[in-house]
Amino acid sequence: MATQTLATRTPAPQALPGGSGARTRTITARTVKYLFLLVFVVVVAMPVYVLVVTSFKPLSDIDPSKAWDFPTSWTTSAWSTAFDQLKNGLGNSLLLAVPGSIASAVLGSLNGYVLAKWRFPYADVVFAFCLFGMFIPYQAVMIPLVQVVTDIDLYGKIWGLMLAHVVYGIPICTLIFRNYYASIPTELIESARIDGAGMLRTYWSVILPNSAPAFVVVIIWQFTSMWNDFLFAVFLVPSAENSTVTVALNNLTGANVVPFNQQMAGALLASLPTLVVYILLGRFFMRGLMAGALKA
Repeated sequence: MATQTLATRTPAPQALPGGSGARTRTITARTVKYLFLLVFVVVVAMPVYVLVVTSFKPLSDIDPSKAWDFPTSWTTSAWSTAFDQLKNGLGNSLLLAVPGSIASAVLGSLNGYVLAKWRFPYADVVFAFCLFGMFIPYQAVMIPLVQVVTDIDLYGKIWGLMLAHVVYGIPICTLIFRNYYASIPTELIESARIDGAGMLRTYWSVILPNSAPAFVVVIIWQFTSMWNDFLFAVFLVPSAENSTVTVALNNLTGANVVPFNQQMAGALLASLPTLVVYILLGRFFMRGLMAGALKA
């Protein structure tokens, strides 16, 4: 009797209202989301498809009306020709972008450290004047920049172009590092001071080991800026021997017939280094960029 009474009083489990409907709506929303992303990927990949397919076509197959068609005969002659014409520019761009981005990161790190953790009178004013350099267009400084680079005997050389990019990149690099260092607890700096560490010792032992995300952001930013630059390269390095890859790519033009296959292959070759950088370091980019977003 006790068992029957307990069974009578215990209510049977009931299904949650709307359970299957909510599950169906979730699956539908997820399907729509993935379909939208798939459409977006297809739209973005369409120009890349045209680039790749055209680069493997012979010159006789180049026709704008047949841009979507596969080549009648696959050939790598356009790639070899483009590489022969761009290899000098690729080397010059690597010589410019790799040490230039590292130098920009080091200078920006030092500036951001001083402005964020070693406060001095009118530090905010100095920071504001530093940020003002971000809003100066390239065209406004070309003539005085050429004169300065000529006076220091760096006109027409990669080192003069690197100097221009490093100086022009100081404002944005300083901003990124200052915002990042503002998120580092001040107690770490005070503890280092109590232990007798000075400014440089504190930077080397405390700040620098925690700066990897900001360094990744600045190096990617400056590497991309230097690699893709065309205006500074045209003005400051007019010689073909020291020209960068963007200038060499601009020279991939024909006299009577435009070699679209060589231009497409050259564009892909010129974009490979930045693509590799983003593939290797891209997952750290947004993490480092947002690391100091809550404190500025």
